[in-house]
Amino acid sequence: MSDRFSKLIDLMATLRAPNGCPWDRKQTHESLKPYLLEETYEVLETIDHQDDAKLREELGDVLLQVIFHSQIAAEAGTFTIDDVVDQLSTKLVRRHPHVFGDDNAAARPANGEQVLSQWEEIKKAERRAAGGPQSALDGVPKALPALLRAYQVQARASRVGFDWSHDAVGLEEVFKKITEEIGELRAALAHSPATPAPATGPDDIAGELGDLLFSLVNLARFIKVNPEDALRQSTDRFVERFALVESQAAAQHRALTDMTLAEMDALWENAKQRLREQAHPRTSPSTQEKS
Repeated sequence: MSDRFSKLIDLMATLRAPNGCPWDRKQTHESLKPYLLEETYEVLETIDHQDDAKLREELGDVLLQVIFHSQIAAEAGTFTIDDVVDQLSTKLVRRHPHVFGDDNAAARPANGEQVLSQWEEIKKAERRAAGGPQSALDGVPKALPALLRAYQVQARASRVGFDWSHDAVGLEEVFKKITEEIGELRAALAHSPATPAPATGPDDIAGELGDLLFSLVNLARFIKVNPEDALRQSTDRFVERFALVESQAAAQHRALTDMTLAEMDALWENAKQRLREQAHPRTSPSTQEKS
């Protein structure tokens, strides 16, 4: 263990010691859960912003959470940070036999997809050895954000062949499924207890909307887009544009509540155009280099 890492472990132990920080001393695995989640999302935000300096800081905050939990466990006598590191190292070696195993070039995965397939087979063998459940979907945490969990569940099912072909034909099937789910949602919204069709309530409508979202996640997976990232970035764009709409309305000494939808739409389109120009500024002829 490097001196820097050892110093970090010692700092955390000091904070948790009887004469340490009162706040750090009272924390538990349960109380720290929100902080681990928050720090993880802050890492994702800095990656989106491509801010390397901030990313360095935020990764340190995530590492702090790992050290914190390990120190709490060490005090309880359950495990230490050394155990965490050792188990991770062992797992990396075990799940990468094509790198750390016998030098058998013929058996090595030829691409990333084959590596993932091998990874799943190794995990399945680990579950069998531990006497645990054997489902290909085991290990996808229920606590994941819904879009990301749907993505991971679909990816796991795909690795065992439960998927359409990843080509133009398969992509067309995905679009057909989305169209089908839109139709079912429309039908659920149209039905009521007074109609001859079976009554449709809020739960049925929510179910159909969920099916539509699930099929859209499937589309994201086929076109190799992370749906959680895509939606987060779209929401960020909306917030940025809406703030500009508000500032434009304020410049006119008007409140949005006093404007018509058409007037707000005009401000919205103007905001979109201004942000596009900021992101892709045109180079004027006077500043272009002479050839």
